[in-house]
Amino acid sequence: MTATAVYAAGGVLWRQVDGKLHILLIHRTQYRDVTLPKGKVDPGETLVETAIREIFEETGIHVALGLPVGVSRYHMPKGREKIVHYWSAEVTEDAVRDSKFVPNKEIAALEWVTPKHALSYLSYPVDVEIVENFLRFVDDGVLETFPIIVLRHAKAMSRTDWEKSDASRPLARRGFRQAASIVAPLRAFGVRRIISSDAVRCVSTVEPLAKALGRAVRTSELISQDAWEEGKHDSRTIVGKRVRSRKPAVICSHGPVLPDIMNELALATGTLRGSYLGSASALEVGAFSVVHLSRTNPGSGIAAIETHLPKV
Repeated sequence: MTATAVYAAGGVLWRQVDGKLHILLIHRTQYRDVTLPKGKVDPGETLVETAIREIFEETGIHVALGLPVGVSRYHMPKGREKIVHYWSAEVTEDAVRDSKFVPNKEIAALEWVTPKHALSYLSYPVDVEIVENFLRFVDDGVLETFPIIVLRHAKAMSRTDWEKSDASRPLARRGFRQAASIVAPLRAFGVRRIISSDAVRCVSTVEPLAKALGRAVRTSELISQDAWEEGKHDSRTIVGKRVRSRKPAVICSHGPVLPDIMNELALATGTLRGSYLGSASALEVGAFSVVHLSRTNPGSGIAAIETHLPKV
C-alpha cells in the first residue's frame, strides 16, 4: 500500500433468483448513485476484513468472500487516488432473510438485478469493469467456489535458542501476535476445516482460529517438516481429501513443505504448473495463499490464487 492512496474493499454479491443469476446493487442516499457495496479501510484492518465489514454495514448481509474479481482505481475530487479491491460473494437465502437492512442516511435501497441490467444501470464505469470481470468467471463456468488456504506457521522461536526437538519448538512472542491477527482474515473466506502439521509451532498458529470457530484442529505428521526432511511427507493424501470434500479449509505447514502442497493442488485440479505456484508458496511466516476452486467442478483447475501477508 502507498501512503498517499485511499484504499477500500467491497464485493459483487450474487445469488440465484428463480434460476437466474442476480447481483446486488446499492442506491446511495447522499450521492444519488447506483454502485457496488464497498468502503474504506479502517486503521489496522486488512482488505478482506474491510470487505466483510463494509458489505455487512451497507447491506446487513453476512457473506464469505469468494474469487477476487478486480481492482478499480480512480481519483477523488481532491486528487488522491482511490484503490478498491473486490471479491465475489455468494449470498444464501438464509443470509437474505437474516438481513436487518432498512433505508438510512447512507444507503437508500438495495436492489437485486440481472448482470445485464447492472451493466447499464451502474453509475460508474469502474464498477461496470468489476462486474465484467466477475462475468468472465461466470462465462468460464466458475461461479460457486470454495477456498483451500495454504498457511505458513507464524514466527517461531529460533532454533539456536531451543534445545529440545524441532517439532516442539514454540512460537515466539511475535508469532502469537500473528496467530491472533490472522483469525479475522481467514474467517473472511468462510474457513470451516483446519488441518495442521503436528509441530507445535503450526498447531499454535491455528489454535486461535479453531477457538473462534469452535472447531478442532486436525493434525497430521504427513505435512510436517520432520517428515519432509526424512522423505516421508505425503501432501498428496492431505490435499486430495480437501479437494474432494469441496469445503473451505486451511492447511498450516512449513516453508519447505508449502511448494509440495501447492504442486499437489495443481495436480489434483488438473492445473498447469508454473512460476505462479512458486510465488504463492514462497510465504513469509504468518502469511497465507488462498487457492480458489470450482465447487461444481474442482477438476477444472485453479480459478484464482491470492496471497495475504501478516499484519504484525
